[in-house]
Amino acid sequence: MDARIFLASGFVALAAIAGVLIVAAEPEKPAPASLAEAKLSQPAPKPAAKPSVPAKDEPFVIKRILPIKGAIRYGEWHWDEHDVPPGPIVVTVDLEARVISVFRGGYEIGAAAVLLGTADKPTPLGIFPITQKDKDHVSNIYTGAPMPYMQRLTNDGITLHGSDVALGYASHGCVGMPDAFAAKLFDTTKIGDKVYITKGKQVGMGDSLIGG
Repeated sequence: MDARIFLASGFVALAAIAGVLIVAAEPEKPAPASLAEAKLSQPAPKPAAKPSVPAKDEPFVIKRILPIKGAIRYGEWHWDEHDVPPGPIVVTVDLEARVISVFRGGYEIGAAAVLLGTADKPTPLGIFPITQKDKDHVSNIYTGAPMPYMQRLTNDGITLHGSDVALGYASHGCVGMPDAFAAKLFDTTKIGDKVYITKGKQVGMGDSLIGG
């Protein structure tokens, strides 16, 4: 036999043997011995994401009342936010006292006498979020009446707005306040801030209006 053919045959045989050795050196992963072992060998499933839960309203607790002597007269207003820390804004309106109060983080920073609705068109009781703000609003219900610094409470026209309170006239259910006070309130609140309208609810230091 030709020497070159013999050598080539030898190389082919050696390559085949090496291939068998390589395969033998890498044994296959043994099959699980039981169903439990088979389950354990599978990657653990990722836990399902928990649905987000909306935060509950923080209780509104009164921490300071402005030192105002006597009843607030029509056209009169007070504002003092000196040294009051940042915090959520809550507005209260008492129909019996005819007073609006503004609280930041439970500290009263503003108060004024307000105009309210009549028995025929009353100012509604309840808790109302501010849904719209318009500095130069003009009523499209009451013959184009100006309502500066308007903040909407209901879809049927109940709002907070500036008014000539000194005259003592009644409103069509809105809460009217002196223009200068309305401007400060407008700059202080944001959409979503809540307005509590109550009737004769006496509140003081440490009291909460949640559920009032």
